[in-house]
Amino acid sequence: MVKADEKTPARKAVASKAPVRPKSPAEWAHDRLVACIRQFEATLDAKQEIAMGFASDDSGVIRIEGLGYFDPDIITFYGRDENGAKTQLIQHVTQLSVTLRAVPKETEAEPPRRIGFQLDAGWLGGDSGDGSAG
Repeated sequence: MVKADEKTPARKAVASKAPVRPKSPAEWAHDRLVACIRQFEATLDAKQEIAMGFASDDSGVIRIEGLGYFDPDIITFYGRDENGAKTQLIQHVTQLSVTLRAVPKETEAEPPRRIGFQLDAGWLGGDSGDGSAG
């Protein structure tokens, strides 16, 4: 029997880790946009909601209902325009330019809509996550 020497350090159990999958450019952009949306919503008062303006033209705004991504390089925004029409923006991460806006909430009796807490990494949009938002 071999006795452990006090000068010899004890072996430490090393937990094996599963390999970490590197994030795609789309996933990185998505995660950063979620952080920006959460931070922006924290500055809104009870009469304001978040919307997204278009930097490329005068299409108006989207009241953001969801945000998603498709690997490796596509970001999508889901929501409604000023007339309530279902709207989706699909954009390549290299062309990403987003303007967040505070807009008056639609219904005075309802509490303001906040989406930041609903935006989890990997969520692909739609109320049920499958694009079936109606």
